[in-house]
Amino acid sequence: MNYLWKLAAGLWLVMALTGCIAEEYDFTPPAVTLSNTESVQSAELKEANVDWRGENNKQIKKETDDLLSFAKKQKTLTYNAGQKIDLLFDNEDFMVEELSVSLWKNDKEIQLDLNEHRSFSLPEEEGEYVIEVYLCSDKGSAQYAGNVVIQ
Repeated sequence: MNYLWKLAAGLWLVMALTGCIAEEYDFTPPAVTLSNTESVQSAELKEANVDWRGENNKQIKKETDDLLSFAKKQKTLTYNAGQKIDLLFDNEDFMVEELSVSLWKNDKEIQLDLNEHRSFSLPEEEGEYVIEVYLCSDKGSAQYAGNVVIQ
């Protein structure tokens, strides 16, 4: 009988300690990284516009008046024409409702096809572009931008 009490106390202690070890969640909008599938090159895009609910539903807001000007000030990312790029999030403590990627050249938008693996192919036309990633989730929305040269 003494053995059963020790076993029960040990199980209770293990369950109590398990409750103390909790996962840490990141409640901020995710960082978005473009990963080149042909090499180890990767680059993080900058947040341009954010309307997100963080921890305890605290509102996180950021507004950028001119997305194209903002993006052109970012570090230039160089890729090859037609290259396949993976879109990565540093965390995903949210449910994606909408995700889109587009390029801007001379104020003209080119919508890119994003597959189920969050990959897309760059256009064959060389030049300077602004890349825009738009994320809408159950936590809010975030828009990211970067400066891209396709060669």
